[in-house]
This record gives sequence, C-alpha cells and structure tokens, in this order.
Amino acid sequence: MKRVAHCIAVWLAVVCGAAHPGWAVAAETITRTVRVGVTHGVHAEILDAVKRVAATRGLDVDVVEFDDASRIDAALADGKIDAASFEDAQRLAATCTAKGYALSAVAPTVTLPMALYSRKLRSLNELLPGATVAIPADPRGMARALVLLQNDTLVTLRAKAGLHATLRDVTGNRLALKFVALRRDRLHAALDSAAFVAIDSDDATRMGLQPARDSINLEDARSPYANVLTVRDADRTKPWVAQLVAAYHSDDVAHFILTRYQDSVRRPW
Repeated sequence: MKRVAHCIAVWLAVVCGAAHPGWAVAAETITRTVRVGVTHGVHAEILDAVKRVAATRGLDVDVVEFDDASRIDAALADGKIDAASFEDAQRLAATCTAKGYALSAVAPTVTLPMALYSRKLRSLNELLPGATVAIPADPRGMARALVLLQNDTLVTLRAKAGLHATLRDVTGNRLALKFVALRRDRLHAALDSAAFVAIDSDDATRMGLQPARDSINLEDARSPYANVLTVRDADRTKPWVAQLVAAYHSDDVAHFILTRYQDSVRRPW
C-alpha cells in the first residue's frame, strides 16, 4: 500500500506541476528509487558510477548485489528488484523461455568480450595453415567462439546456424585449421600447445588474463553477446527506465568504463 500511495503521490505531483507552473519545483524534488540487481565485480562497479550520475538527475539507484546470478531474474520477475544488469541478451532470452518470465531488455550495457589468446602468435597475421586452435566445448561457448572466428574471416558458418553454431556448421575453413573443443577448465593449459585459444571474459579473468592487454584479437563491442539492462515487460515504458538508461549511457559512465577497464570491458553504445 505504501508503494501504491507513493506512486499516486508522484503522479499527482507531476500532473499538478504541469498544470500549475508554480508547483513545478515541488514536483521536481520527488526522487524515485530504483533497485537494480547486479553481480559482484564489473557490473556492480559500473552501477555505482551510474548511481552517481542518476542521483544528479533525480533518480535514486539502489545497487543490489547478488552472490548467485541465477537468482537475479527470479527476483526481478517477483518484483523484489526493479531492474537487472548482469547478463547478455542470449542468456536472458533462454531464461525467459525456460522460466516463463515476462522480462525485456531495454538497452545494451557493456560487452565482456570473448578473446583469442596465444603464447605463440603476436597477431592473427602470423597464423599458419593447418594450425591447431582450441575453443570451448560447451554449446554456448563453442557457438560464440565460432561466430568470433567467422567475424575474423577464418571460418564460414552455415547461415541457419545463427548463434547456435557447432563445428558441424563450419562450411569454410580457409587455413584448414584443426579445432580442439575443450572443457572450460582445460582451456588455459591449451595455451602451451594450441596456436590460439578462445576464452570468454569470466574465465580469462579467473586465469589472470585481460582481453585488451593479453589477447591477439577480441570480440566487437556490438557483439550479439553484449550485456543488457533488463526490466519487467510492464515497466519498460515507465519514465524511470528512460532515466536509468540515460544515466548508464552518459559521458561520465563512458569515461569511467574506459579509464577503469581500458578495452577489456567494451561499450556497445
């Protein structure tokens, strides 16, 4: 009931402010609080920067950190938080399909890029025909790696494969590369033998690798695996959503991302 009363009060203040200019100042003093669910680390750090910007624009952001990422979408669907910033659009779509959640991505946030790492090459230009390369064996990781290699013109994939590509979907391999698919926990060791290894950002961080510093090539910022800001379907057109997106996409937050992470966290906006 308190939440309903608060919403009514905000609505009345805005309407009255529009009808009576003399009351506009009072309307502007009302601050909306938005609870945003994030995981620890990069997403929490960036949301702290977003929070500072939003506060100057009349939007109070409460950053809610979760130890378990799998709980965030459930909390959002249940109304325990108002928005979430921690996953990419592909994971969100899969979760909504599996769980029946009515959630929508409203804006891109950052891309945590998959990258190619090597102890043998300084660039892809040094890659020799017939070289052995390692990619993740799990379906999501394999597809993401193959899409990255297609963007690098190393392979061609069957068009219908989309973001679900497997090695069976490789229709062109101009350097006759030999692919080895490995469990994620074995990818780091493969750096000793493979020409390069495709490793996602989370695993690379655990291995002490930084995409911008240590890779020979990395995923584009506008990757289909860019992370997104998510809200409930019913909320997507509410004014606070536009305010939150604007704060995230502000120059101050862009500067924070660049100076804090260089290009290891990429900005798709």
